[in-house]
Amino acid sequence: MKKILVIRFSSIGDIVLTTPVIRCLKHKYPDSEIHFITKKSFINVVASNPYISKVISIDKEVKEVAQQLKKEGYSFVVDLHKNIRSRQVISAVKAKNTSFKKYNWEKFLLTHFKLNKMPDLHIVDRYLATISELDVVNDLKGLDFFIDPKNKVSDLPFDNYLALVVGAAHQTKALTAQKISEIIESVNFPIVLVGGEDDKEKGEKAIFLSDDSSQVFNACGTYNLEQSASILKQSKCVITPDTGMMHIASALNKPVISIWGNTVPEFGMYPYIPQSKELVHIVEVKEINCRPCSKIGYEKCPKQHFNCIQNIDVQEVKEIVDRYI
Repeated sequence: MKKILVIRFSSIGDIVLTTPVIRCLKHKYPDSEIHFITKKSFINVVASNPYISKVISIDKEVKEVAQQLKKEGYSFVVDLHKNIRSRQVISAVKAKNTSFKKYNWEKFLLTHFKLNKMPDLHIVDRYLATISELDVVNDLKGLDFFIDPKNKVSDLPFDNYLALVVGAAHQTKALTAQKISEIIESVNFPIVLVGGEDDKEKGEKAIFLSDDSSQVFNACGTYNLEQSASILKQSKCVITPDTGMMHIASALNKPVISIWGNTVPEFGMYPYIPQSKELVHIVEVKEINCRPCSKIGYEKCPKQHFNCIQNIDVQEVKEIVDRYI
């Protein structure tokens, strides 16, 4: 095949989870060009990926690039988003295509009735099943995230540290400032807080609430995505909620302490490190009967108690951290 187009518009984690598909396609069809279409705000997630020949981006509408897509002459389209926009891409390209199965009904049953009918498969395997007709198989090399050498961070105040991811796309996935401060106090080891500009204030609050601020550096809002990934890569291990940085940490083959709030690993989007499964550690409060309350998340707990995060066992986190420091 001359050109293959892969579709995934958002978000950071979901795009990182498509990288095994991109790599395995390129290895199966080494002479082909792999193009990737996404939103402009997520170009930096795949900008340094050597398996991608071209990244095409949109602000909001597919019509912005429809004429360009028609001229490319794609042999095959792999739809890993399956929404209105991806169908518009397929319509514009008019090439043979295949689409990802989203299991929306199964997710509905799990969130509303706590009835788990989800397949016992990681989403990476479900993505790869989408292209089974192309005889592409999982190479079990995990996720990819590439960091341009110019984005390596070398100005941190610590040489040895833990990375702790502060934010998430939805607040019911994220750690609270209080819980972050408890982790800071419990592990008693240098910590670098990682996040965007929106997470900076929470990071400062967590440091204020902790007893010893000298061992914490708030990097939130200071570094771009690849630089933040560089911070993760240089850490002893990564403490993170269910968010895009969790998947980047997995791609970098780091020990991941994955803390789950309102979402659950049963959705199939837990840390994916098949080559080193012992690096994956899940921390969650299983006995809460309202969890999962959403397949994505909310800005605040629908029940007002937020026990899925408030009741996280910090001692359990510390015991896992101790293995790596």
